[in-house]
Amino acid sequence: MRIIHLNNLWTVIIDCIAWFILHMSIAYGATLLPVKLFNEQMWLYRIRKWEKAGKLYNALFGIESWKDKLPDGASWFSQGFAKKGLAQNNDLYLDRFVKETCRGEFAHWMVILVSPLFFLFNPWYAGVIMIIYALLANMPCIIVQRYNRPRLIRIRDRKLKRRKASGVLHEA
Repeated sequence: MRIIHLNNLWTVIIDCIAWFILHMSIAYGATLLPVKLFNEQMWLYRIRKWEKAGKLYNALFGIESWKDKLPDGASWFSQGFAKKGLAQNNDLYLDRFVKETCRGEFAHWMVILVSPLFFLFNPWYAGVIMIIYALLANMPCIIVQRYNRPRLIRIRDRKLKRRKASGVLHEA
């Protein structure tokens, strides 16, 4: 329900500023949350069978051809965790990377969830456009997190299985 009425130019300006502030503040806020809050076994982040360990996203959207073109917003903040590629191959890093895919997914879901706020100062049809924008801007990022997470889990779990088989329980 629209409660603030502005002319079209000011509405567009406020929309642009509000989106920037929402994206950045939610992303920054997510980087401040303790990493222990993000666990791949939680309902939201759990990989579903229908996702076929992330392969569904490549089959439907050709994710391999565009996933590296998306910006890595977490790396913009000093507390952020860069997810453009594997920088290390140890257990702690891989486990953290998995958790950071959950954090990234969380941040993008939060942006989508707050998008109905745009109905407060936009006509109803512009509010719908804002929700569509939120989906179009954030779903590709969510899909990338859901595509990468099972791949990272597989790498992490294979390493652990090999170490257990060789009798080495702790990695230096």
